[in-house]
Amino acid sequence: MNKIVLIGNLTHDPETRSTSNGVTVCSFTIAVNRRFASQGGERQTDFFRINAWRQLGDVCSRYLAKGRKVAVIGELQARTYEAKDGTTRMSLDVSADEVEFLTPKSDDQGSSYSAPTAPRPQQNRNQDVAGFTDISSDDIPF
Repeated sequence: MNKIVLIGNLTHDPETRSTSNGVTVCSFTIAVNRRFASQGGERQTDFFRINAWRQLGDVCSRYLAKGRKVAVIGELQARTYEAKDGTTRMSLDVSADEVEFLTPKSDDQGSSYSAPTAPRPQQNRNQDVAGFTDISSDDIPF
């Protein structure tokens, strides 16, 4: 089974392109901090290139931007290519199956994206801010 789960922040705005067949692909890189610090106290960061295809790519290109936090579930894919100096190199990319936007709405400064919000219920006079209702000790059955 080839499955990878990553949570990190975008290092730059996503790039969107189309294949010759008209299929949309959105590419972006996320920085993922490792769980533990090195002996010197520094936290290591890994960078992963993510490719989101078709409708998922459209949504990512519309709502993601540099600095946003995302969770990505996908497949790790190895590809080889020839560098400008003629050497063969290898790259590991993630083909995204799912992308979850984790940046809260309040942190989206200047964004055109607004997540739907649930309507707030009317508060009655016996209900406090957390949604609990005041009761007297006479109402408790034990």
